[in-house]
Amino acid sequence: MNFCSHCGGPVRLEVPAGDNRPRHVCERCGAIHYHNPKVVVGCIPEWEDRILLCRRAIEPKYGLWTLPAGFMENGETTAEGAARETLEEAGARVDILDLYSMISLPDINQVYLVFRAKLLHLDFTHGEESLEARLFAEQEIPWEDMAFRTIHRTLMHYYADRRNGSYALHVSDIFHKPR
Repeated sequence: MNFCSHCGGPVRLEVPAGDNRPRHVCERCGAIHYHNPKVVVGCIPEWEDRILLCRRAIEPKYGLWTLPAGFMENGETTAEGAARETLEEAGARVDILDLYSMISLPDINQVYLVFRAKLLHLDFTHGEESLEARLFAEQEIPWEDMAFRTIHRTLMHYYADRRNGSYALHVSDIFHKPR
């Protein structure tokens, strides 16, 4: 960051008083610019014993499979964001059930929140960011062609929980860099 988004003045990297890490601080107006993690929201759309997956039409991971998910927008709840992303990526309407997984990715400044959801109808299609949207039974899941480790981990928990007949909230971290 070179310039303040409030007044256009130059910014410098410094630790503000009362803080413990460097921030971009405007030399003109004194505004402190915080850079915080992005929240990714999505869902596991269920229809009987199958779930809805989308094949990505954008980078990163073009052509690979994922759950419908994307960045949360300002002014929406996490559940609203998950439902919106499902509509945008798969043309599918869902009833959000409960938060199912929360995965922190501190190395890329993201937090994934995935909900379980009931697919309300079978009239779905792929959106602009998807090449296709399709229902999969567990034995049909394209495990080797999954786009993201977060989704792979979430689905592994999901199928284990489904076999056990009880769904729990799964909280974990994924690190890309060695700690």
